[in-house]
Amino acid sequence: MGLDAPQRTKRRTQGAAATQLAGADAPGCGPLRGARQQGTLSLRQQIYEQVRSAGRISRAVLAKELEVSPGSVTPLVSDLLAADLLRELEDETQHVGRGRPPVTLGVNPERGLVAGLKISDHEYSAILVDLAGQPVAQATLPRAADIRSIKSLLDELSVLYARLLDSAGPDAPPVLGVGLGLPGMVEHASGLLRWSPILDARNVDLARAVSDRLGLPVSVDNDANLLTMAELWFGKGRSLSDFAVVTIEYGVGLGLVVDHAPYRGAHGFGMELGHTKVQLDGALCRCGQRGCLEAYVADFALVREAPIALDGALPPRGEVLEALYNQAKDGNEAARAIFDRAGRYLALGLANVANLFDPRRIILSGSRMRYDYLYAEEMLAEVSGLTLNTPPPIEVNAWDDLVWARGAAALALSDLTPRLMG
Repeated sequence: MGLDAPQRTKRRTQGAAATQLAGADAPGCGPLRGARQQGTLSLRQQIYEQVRSAGRISRAVLAKELEVSPGSVTPLVSDLLAADLLRELEDETQHVGRGRPPVTLGVNPERGLVAGLKISDHEYSAILVDLAGQPVAQATLPRAADIRSIKSLLDELSVLYARLLDSAGPDAPPVLGVGLGLPGMVEHASGLLRWSPILDARNVDLARAVSDRLGLPVSVDNDANLLTMAELWFGKGRSLSDFAVVTIEYGVGLGLVVDHAPYRGAHGFGMELGHTKVQLDGALCRCGQRGCLEAYVADFALVREAPIALDGALPPRGEVLEALYNQAKDGNEAARAIFDRAGRYLALGLANVANLFDPRRIILSGSRMRYDYLYAEEMLAEVSGLTLNTPPPIEVNAWDDLVWARGAAALALSDLTPRLMG
């Protein structure tokens, strides 16, 4: 199995990932829904969200896209302008001849900010974005190796948040909400953390605990859903009515979008692809059960097998996977076999996603996508043999770690919008 083709794929997808999250290269943010897909939202909220997703739009086009009369739009736009949620922009690109340029509408970015915070095994990341979805500041914080308690977590989140505010400067608009993500089973609607592999507590009202510490409304979700929100709000998923995101990090996550909105299951604990069983009485997973998919594919699974390929000489924590990957590239057959087996189990997981949900697209995403043995052409070819019908296109995006925080910011924007609408 050669590396040339996957390496070319990696370079293409890394460049595309940078473009997708740059913000300035694509106008607006948020799902690109049509008028018939707005559900039960009030017309006021439909107007605001349509302006935000377009970036800038005229009143006439706005009414046409929402399939309502211009007379219905005018008073609500005036109300949103008076509340400083929208602003008028002169459109020089459409200006011909004398007179004032045409006026378009845009979200007022100075009305406020939201913060996105991501907790992981080794590092925390954070970003501030304005209400138009544009990044304002970012910060990171290494995670202390012995952090396991909720109190210690809250202490470190306070430090991270303070760094983020310092990076934004004293003249930044006020922060109106916070999105927070971490690995584990999280009930988004209630803010309840059932279980996380990086904490020793269970059944914690995490949203309230963080809200009390930071003094702001807080929305929480698991990290796979954060990545899905990033794709839905800032990436190629904006125009797709349904798609699936599979991510490989310290675990294996799945995010699902149905009708332009994330689907979480009846109790908010669905989409746990990493804990679907692929081997009865198989390898021990971090959740305490055996035979889970992530016990064969995720970081800790690869690190568990690494001593065999590295002759027991393990590098420092955080460098094991890189060393294992380099050995595989250099012809170490044992290292190659570890990635080959993980890739085959991943193909099985992707086939299960295709069989269960029949999404329009599967986006294989996350920073671990740089280990291209996991998604080499031979692995992807196995997916079709494991599905009943032709599998959906599989797209690979190798992001940097900031994408998780950007998804947390999208979560905060999504939950903040109804509150802004009153």
